[in-house]
Amino acid sequence: MSISYAPAGKTGKWDGALDWLQMLSGASLILFMWCHMILVSSVVIGPGVMNAIAEFFESTGMVQAGGPLIFLVFLVHFVLAARKIPFRFDGQKTVWQHARMMRHGDTWLWVIQAVSAMIILIMASVHIWVVLTDLPITAAKSAARVQGGFWAVFYLFLLPLVELHVGIGFYRIAVKWGFVKDSQRKKFKRGENMLTMMFIAIGVITLLRFMFLSVN
Repeated sequence: MSISYAPAGKTGKWDGALDWLQMLSGASLILFMWCHMILVSSVVIGPGVMNAIAEFFESTGMVQAGGPLIFLVFLVHFVLAARKIPFRFDGQKTVWQHARMMRHGDTWLWVIQAVSAMIILIMASVHIWVVLTDLPITAAKSAARVQGGFWAVFYLFLLPLVELHVGIGFYRIAVKWGFVKDSQRKKFKRGENMLTMMFIAIGVITLLRFMFLSVN
């Protein structure tokens, strides 16, 4: 057992500040993921549209600078969130038992978010590395990667996992920080579920477009 010698008030202030940073980093990543999905799905309109958007972001240096920055925010958010995730088996067992005993929907959402975070940390890191080390981004290059087989399965698994994590995060931020009142939870949750399903559908359609896009 570890013992903290810091005054309770000081510890509480630090916890509050770290929670605030966790919320801000999470909200930034949610906004980024939604924008990222919309921009990548522009290939559905036409490969030229996606290429033009990618060329704009690369010519202005936003990809070269923004990619590492997003990855840094991603890591900071994970470290901040990991403060409340039990990594030891006995801690994980306790959380699982409490979730089953309480039968509380929001508790299960936290469990799903914590588990998905571990997987996303690895898979998203691989995705970011592959994209940033193979610039410039083009529709044909992305299509060739997806049509290779492995990456199609990779993204079909990563896509719903990320959108589920993002959707739950969006809901939990709104509830925890008082943007949604208790009486509005059910209605907001239904809206969040619909939004998550919409982005998953957009992602699947985008993958299908890459699958059947000519790369010659």
